[in-house]
Amino acid sequence: MDNFSSEKSIISLGSWLESPAGSYVRAWEEAQLEEITADIFGFHATQLGLPQVQTLRGSRMPHKWLTDTALLESASEKSDEEKLLVVVQDFEELPYETASIDLVVLPHVLEFAAEPHQVLREVERVLIPEGQVIICGFNPFSLWGARQILGRMIDAHYLPEEGEFIALPRIKDWLKLLNMEVGNGVFGCYAPPFETEKWLHRWRFMESAGTNGWPVFGAVYIVQAIKRVRGMRLIGPAWKGKTAAAPSRVPVTNKIHQ
Repeated sequence: MDNFSSEKSIISLGSWLESPAGSYVRAWEEAQLEEITADIFGFHATQLGLPQVQTLRGSRMPHKWLTDTALLESASEKSDEEKLLVVVQDFEELPYETASIDLVVLPHVLEFAAEPHQVLREVERVLIPEGQVIICGFNPFSLWGARQILGRMIDAHYLPEEGEFIALPRIKDWLKLLNMEVGNGVFGCYAPPFETEKWLHRWRFMESAGTNGWPVFGAVYIVQAIKRVRGMRLIGPAWKGKTAAAPSRVPVTNKIHQ
């Protein structure tokens, strides 16, 4: 899959998010991300792709960008909170300095990337030490994953056919190879893959049943990871003399920003 086809397919996913099923997914993801990002502190945050999903709505960081491809001409009109638009050719080469971003959010970007490993390497590069990445993805081990496989067999796709569902354990392995400390992840959207709002609403009872009974079978997951840098320690002042001075009560930050 070349870069153009991957960009085109993720644009198709953006159109799908306007459907009843897409609105169902988008509402769940935005609610989860609003809660998660509210507790992440820093100065600079960026969302890669899919301006239809407002991933940084809950973030209190003063500088937020939407990083997207030039093919999304209406991205700035659909972005939330008037975020600045940074246009790139693809997500495998980000226009940010090394160790300059506090938070990167990837809503379904890896599933449509020609080189998902390279995208993650770029994310790791631009993150500051202790910076965080949040990834949204479709779960292949779900009813939606089974529907996607069936759609390829009968040529009746539920989601854009170019998308490749990536299992959460696989995402975690990729992140760990980049020295990321990975959280457990959260699953959601347990209703079967219906296409109408009426039937999706009728099966909303599956949310509580799935969360309590079979959480790993949700159609969508969100996973969070922190960039750890080996050998980095906070070093206090070197006091001379035999008697050490009293410890300071001033809090020390563990982030260094350019």
